[in-house]
Amino acid sequence: MLLFLKILLAHILGDFVFQPEKWVKDKEEKKMKSVKLYVHMAVHAILLLLFLQFNLKEYWLGFTIILISHYIFDVLKLTFQTKKSKRLWFFIDQLLHLLVLFCVATLYSEFNFNFDELFTSKILLLLIGILLITNVSSIIIKVFITQWNPENKKENDDSLAKAGRYIGILERLFVFVFVITNHWEAIGFLLAAKSVFRFGDLTSSKDRKLTEYILIGTLLSFGLAIIIGILYSYFVTLI
Repeated sequence: MLLFLKILLAHILGDFVFQPEKWVKDKEEKKMKSVKLYVHMAVHAILLLLFLQFNLKEYWLGFTIILISHYIFDVLKLTFQTKKSKRLWFFIDQLLHLLVLFCVATLYSEFNFNFDELFTSKILLLLIGILLITNVSSIIIKVFITQWNPENKKENDDSLAKAGRYIGILERLFVFVFVITNHWEAIGFLLAAKSVFRFGDLTSSKDRKLTEYILIGTLLSFGLAIIIGILYSYFVTLI
């Protein structure tokens, strides 16, 4: 487990902390011809050596596997990703890196992972709660408020695509966490903060229908999150 944490920390530092945005852009433009790609690999090699305490006599195979696989995955991502699939390739790339790190860790130590622990009642209940908060609640709110269609809603074409949906999911997740951790005062703060940000939209629109539309959506979102949080807190005590 300690070895996995060491090489994972090296990966996080190399891929996220010590890789400037300009390096990423240079790699995307020049791909395999980018010097930054090889500088990036050198940074990973140095970090791995540091965390492995320069013990290549014992870890040379794992060191080689991590570096070669990292280079291959990065090249594949740079070669096949497009503007639309960039986000997907980012997650595929990171998942492949993590799988390699996991496999390397198992080469040197018993890295036992009991999958039965993933299917305990509490974890399953938490997963159900998260799904209810995110996807299910989004559909319920959408079904409920689509009976109204304020005309001014179409005029807000300058907003980010699907931003409202993601904002709703995040706010419900926050409320859910606040409820199950018994920090109810934070819910009031979150609601007040959202009201401040929404105040400009409501005053500029001068449309009572749009104001009511936004208010109903907000109250539904917060209400569902609170109810699901209360139900989760109740049922988790019964397990």
